[in-house]
Amino acid sequence: MGLLWVVCALGLMSPAHAASIQQLTLERTEEGLFLSSVIDLEVGQVVEDALLRSVPIYFVAQAEVLRERWYWPDRRVANVSRTYRLAYQPLTRLWRVSVSSGSGPGAGLQYALHQNHASLSRALSTISRQSDWQLAEASRLEAGATYRVDYRFKLDMALLPRPFQLGMNAQTDWNLDLRHSLGVPAQVVVDKAAVDKEPDVPAIGGGVQPGKTP
Repeated sequence: MGLLWVVCALGLMSPAHAASIQQLTLERTEEGLFLSSVIDLEVGQVVEDALLRSVPIYFVAQAEVLRERWYWPDRRVANVSRTYRLAYQPLTRLWRVSVSSGSGPGAGLQYALHQNHASLSRALSTISRQSDWQLAEASRLEAGATYRVDYRFKLDMALLPRPFQLGMNAQTDWNLDLRHSLGVPAQVVVDKAAVDKEPDVPAIGGGVQPGKTP
């Protein structure tokens, strides 16, 4: 009954969150395909009030790698996701972010990485950035084929308590669903770190460089 009251009370509030994809890049290396993203993420008063009442909120980042085919539907090469659980801890006044690979109920959050933050803005900053996220191994990407990545970032209503699922679907504060598609680079970038580590030994007097056979 108490949770239902919270749902009804939160329904009277209005300001909506603002979110947009600020940066989304792909890098194809000898090890595979990697994605980095930055999302300008804010939550509205309705969502923040739910958090302050100890209701955890779940964000999900998803990326699907597709091979484009003109003669047949595009083939899925890889599909990865991350679930971010955001919760407020009243006793410590800290915001806790838990990260897990996977999405939906039973995403394995009990085995996730946990981080505590002193403010909501810092917690959201952690959630809104993915850096060098591996989407697929190099062996799964064929040379000469055309690929694209469908990226999605959303607030997952399915993981909220049941009363919220029933009462919040129509409210703009809860309708966060960002999507974008971009092509996969055809060229493989050589690992710069490995190149920098290799000694640059110049030939002396026309002699043979070390490691080479005349």
